[in-house]
Amino acid sequence: MKTKIYVSIITLLILITSCNVIDDLLTFSIDNQTSFKIESGFPLGTAHNLITPDVTTNSSSTFENNNTKAELVKDVKLSELKLTITDPSNKSFSFLKSIRLYISTDANDEIELAYLDEINSTSNTINLTCTKEKLDKYIKASSYKIRIKVVTKESLAQDITVKSDMKFKVTADPF
Repeated sequence: MKTKIYVSIITLLILITSCNVIDDLLTFSIDNQTSFKIESGFPLGTAHNLITPDVTTNSSSTFENNNTKAELVKDVKLSELKLTITDPSNKSFSFLKSIRLYISTDANDEIELAYLDEINSTSNTINLTCTKEKLDKYIKASSYKIRIKVVTKESLAQDITVKSDMKFKVTADPF
C-alpha cells in the first residue's frame, strides 16, 4: 500500500514538473517600442493625453520564429515597460508627477497597460508598474495604439521626447 502511495506522489510530481517545463519551452518575449513627445506649456497638475502613432506588432513573424501560430497563443502579459528620455538627453523625470499608459486596437476596447504615481526620479529612465491584464488580442492584432496620460509637477521650458520599451511575455499551447 505504501508503495502505491509513493508511486502516485512521484508520478504527480513528475507531471507537475513536466507541465512547467513545457510552458517554459513555449514561452518567449515580444519587444516593441514607440516614442512620444510631452510638449512644453501644459498647466501644472492637470492630466494631459498623448497618443502615439500606431505600433506595428509584427507578431505573426515573431510567432513563426518561435514555432507557434496566433491561434495557439494562450497568454500574453506585459512583463516590463521602461521609459527613457531621449531629448533633451540631460533631462530627468523629476518634472513628472504621474504617468499612465493605455493600449487599444480598432477592434478592442482600451485597457490600462502600466502606470507610475508620485514619481521622484532624478534619472532619465523609469520603470512603470505593469498591470496584470491579458493582452492576447492586442498583440495578435497587426497594430495597436498607446495613449499616455501624464500629470506634470514642473513647468517645461522645452518639449521632451520619451522612448517607451515594452516587453511582452507570450505563452503558447503546444497544439
